[in-house]
Amino acid sequence: MRQLSAAQADDLYELVSERQGRSLIITSNRAPSDWYPLFPNPVVAESLLDRLINTSHQVIMNGPSYRPNKRPRTSAAKPSTS
Repeated sequence: MRQLSAAQADDLYELVSERQGRSLIITSNRAPSDWYPLFPNPVVAESLLDRLINTSHQVIMNGPSYRPNKRPRTSAAKPSTS
């Protein structure tokens, strides 16, 4: 995640608010406590994170990334053109 504009932060807040009490899956490579600086308005950040954290089930995965396993493999030797 990167820093959000005011409009993006408001849109995310609205989405989370509308989904409150229903299923919503959010993934991030940052801990929720690291989200605060990404919001231009600290009140929106606090309110959004309050809604997410207090009603969520958090699954924290530690370990190596799975992304390298999903990259296409490149062959070291190119086929010869005879």
